[in-house]
Amino acid sequence: MKRFYVLAASFVFLFAIASSSFAQAPAPASRIGIINTFAFGDEKAGISKYVNAAKSLNAEFAPVQTELDTLNTRLTNLGKEVQVLREQAAGGKVPVDEKAAQAKIDEADKLQRDIKFKQEDAKARYTRRQQAVMGPIMEDIGRAVNDFAKQKGYSLIFDVAKDEAGFLIGVGDEKVDITKDFITYYNTRPATTATATTPK
Repeated sequence: MKRFYVLAASFVFLFAIASSSFAQAPAPASRIGIINTFAFGDEKAGISKYVNAAKSLNAEFAPVQTELDTLNTRLTNLGKEVQVLREQAAGGKVPVDEKAAQAKIDEADKLQRDIKFKQEDAKARYTRRQQAVMGPIMEDIGRAVNDFAKQKGYSLIFDVAKDEAGFLIGVGDEKVDITKDFITYYNTRPATTATATTPK
């Protein structure tokens, strides 16, 4: 099973800013910015609240991941043992205890089913906790982007992390990338009510 990481958790950000302004006469020059939400999870240069929440979430599920790692190691070792027994049986030189060999095969089959069940259960619980822990923070970040854009005069901000269609082919002006400016802005804002839910 893949390790649980949320530093690239899904943001649904295509920031349309100051929608009321579109009903008015167009501004002489509209400012457009780009932001990379993947950078929010950078441990050194990202959004502190987001990074800390992600670390907390990963720490919460660390025992589950350790258990799955241990089970997968045991399954791998069983597979090797079964393979050795098969090779010995094929060679015919070393007598093979068929009951013992079948017991290992049965154990491996059961272990594989157990791992699958534990993985699916862990994934479902992780998804629920991710929403509870990261959801309020992501919503707060979304509101902050709108506030930031209004203060700085941006009409539209694109999230390049979600530019899967390749809409932004190229950016000619590095000043258009406002990721660092926004992270600084967010990290220096007063604390908000966006808090993580404690596990039950």
